[in-house]
Amino acid sequence: MTYFSALLQPDRGQPAHTIHIVDKSSFDAWLGVQPARHRTAITAQRMRPTGYAHAILPGDTADDWSVVTVVADVEQFSPWCLARLAETLPEGSYRVAGKEPGPAMLGWLLGQYRFERYHKDKHAEGPRVLLTGEPARIEETVLLAEATAKVRDLVNTGASDMGPATLEAEAKALAEKHGARVIVTQGEALEKDYPMIYAVGKAAAPEHAPRLIELEWGTENHPRLALVGKGVCFDSGGLDIKPAAGMRLMKKDMGGSAHALALAGLVMAAKLPVRLHLLIPAVENAIAGNAFRPGDVLQTRKGLTVENTNTDAEGRLILGDALTKAGESEPDLILDFATLTGAARVALGPDLPATFSDDEEVMAALLKAGEDETDPLWQLPLWDGYDEMLKSEIADLVNAPDGGFAGSITAALFLRRFVPENTPWAHFDVFAWRPAAKPGRPKGGEALGLRAAWKMLKQRYDS
Repeated sequence: MTYFSALLQPDRGQPAHTIHIVDKSSFDAWLGVQPARHRTAITAQRMRPTGYAHAILPGDTADDWSVVTVVADVEQFSPWCLARLAETLPEGSYRVAGKEPGPAMLGWLLGQYRFERYHKDKHAEGPRVLLTGEPARIEETVLLAEATAKVRDLVNTGASDMGPATLEAEAKALAEKHGARVIVTQGEALEKDYPMIYAVGKAAAPEHAPRLIELEWGTENHPRLALVGKGVCFDSGGLDIKPAAGMRLMKKDMGGSAHALALAGLVMAAKLPVRLHLLIPAVENAIAGNAFRPGDVLQTRKGLTVENTNTDAEGRLILGDALTKAGESEPDLILDFATLTGAARVALGPDLPATFSDDEEVMAALLKAGEDETDPLWQLPLWDGYDEMLKSEIADLVNAPDGGFAGSITAALFLRRFVPENTPWAHFDVFAWRPAAKPGRPKGGEALGLRAAWKMLKQRYDS
């Protein structure tokens, strides 16, 4: 576990190493006024004015050194411009020369994130502390870093240690921390009331039995906010089994639930004036003699019937029942997060969550928040013309159309069938994984769209 609260401290003039900030356009001018020993150090360290480059600058004593680093724009910091320094500098305290770190505080914290659950030898380096003259920003930044780390930790955890019962335990720990209550439905009650969740998860071992996890928090007079997260703790593909390469990362198929849990934690920590309803359908899509089959017609909580055309399109099935339940309380807004389709990754790659909404105001607010937070989203259409692809000859609809066209859109259209009309709703098709490391963003589990969603919620409910 990474403890972020100690890594940002108010600047009260305490001793600290100085971080000089330059960009490509200002580098030569800055270098020209430096003392000879600094120019020599930069030459010796072969520093060039390229992104994240840095060099140590000697001072009058061995402990009196500073550092210079190159950012994209000295006038507008990104969250990640100091993240490389946080990963590589020696332990100690630091302050930015001439300005406040602002949004770069987040990258400073996340640059020191470590997932070491399975390592025998833990990371031994001490903390790098960043000083700021904006102490009011510290608490929010720490909360965002903790929420991001929570997503990363949950997704990085192996499926042997991250089953439906673990997600239930995470929800209960969150509820205990914030005075919420948790309701868990499983067994015969799940089969009766949430038949698609039960169908997908029934082949798992008893210790990984399917369940719907619900958390309730807030007061009745506040607008109701529903957060839904796909909790497929491991996805073999079911009887439509995945190849080995496709199954390799399927421990991350509960990434939607990790996002929903982290966002719920932010809502409660900030005491946002909402009536929160968190729903996590938690299953393992396993293979056994009682596994659901291609061609089965599934009942749903909504009363629709679904012809199961692909057991590897299971995420939308469990979300359908959860979205139905969410809608029954007449929420002001529903947000769902899911590692739902490979089609979204083909279209947008790993960094951009495909985002859908049937409400123009909600979608515009999300896109603007993503831009403001450097947490980008990309809107894809709920194209009504593709709704006919969901037609079934023997049931009300299919879960996965033949042909593979517009796969992320048809998945979103399937989910829309389970959202009440005129209820604002947004769907995030996230990858929840970073295939290659970047400063402050190691390879592995990742929160995508989380900060954008959080900013939108604050603007909607806390204005």
